[in-house]
Order: sequence, then structure tokens, then C-alpha cells
Amino acid sequence: MGELEDAVMTRVWKWNRPVTVREVLEDLQQERSIAYTTVMTVLDNLHQKGWVRREEEGRAYRYEAVSTRAAYAAALMNDAWAQSDNPAAALVAFFGMMSDEQRRALRDAIRIVQGPETGGAEDEKPQSGNRSGNTRNPESDGENAQSDGNPGSAPERAGR
Repeated sequence: MGELEDAVMTRVWKWNRPVTVREVLEDLQQERSIAYTTVMTVLDNLHQKGWVRREEEGRAYRYEAVSTRAAYAAALMNDAWAQSDNPAAALVAFFGMMSDEQRRALRDAIRIVQGPETGGAEDEKPQSGNRSGNTRNPESDGENAQSDGNPGSAPERAGR
């Protein structure tokens, strides 16, 4: 996902409502010179990738984000990691770039994914059918991502 796609998605999240190509264009033009057709193509690409949904309104479309900024960031990180020929080395390099605050957030995220600790010796044994010992419910992950409290959450988007 490129820089322009990121910039367009930021605008879609910013309004937290369905937006037109024209609205995104006018906002982007405050920072750079860009053509209407370029923004239209980027939004169409994002629609084809499943990042935005669109509804026809007259002769135009209104676009709306399908997921949170956190889910989008996670997909970007996953794509980058998947392209590495040495995923372990890529992770070590990535973790080495992190600030102390980011490392704390990473530790918190690992605790959430792993689930609550019981404090017993059984913690080291994988649970049946799940080698990682992960007890979370994958079907609830989408709901959890919606209330992630990150800087891209609804209150901040609405305030921009």
C-alpha cells in the first residue's frame, strides 16, 4: 500500500462518514497538487482491495472505511513481514527501531493475544488443538479492533 493510498485512507477516517472523491481531493490539494482522476483511481483501488465500501449517490460514489486504522496498520505490517526472506531477522530489526513506549505497547499486545496467565506450570504446555496456548475467540477480534483507543479512533477523527 502506497503513500497516496495511506493519505487517502487518512482522509476517509478523518471524516468518519461516507465521503466523495471531491471532498478527499479538496483536502489533499491543501498539501499537494493532485488530479481528481488520481484520487478517484486510488479510492477505486481501495474499494477493490476491500478497505472501503461505496454507495452510489447520483452520478458519484460515497466511500466509507470498512475497518479501523489499527486494522489497516496491522495489515501493512503483516504485508511487509510476509515479503521478508528472513521473518525473524525482520522482526528483530523492527523491534530494535521501537521506542520504550512502543515496546511496552508490544508487551501489552502480546499479553492480550496470549490471554490471562494462571500462574501454574501448565502455562508452558500448549492447550489441546492450539499449539500457541492462545485462547482468544477469533470471531470477536473484529469487535475488539473497533474500540482500540488508538489515535485513529472515532473521537479523534471526529475532532479533526
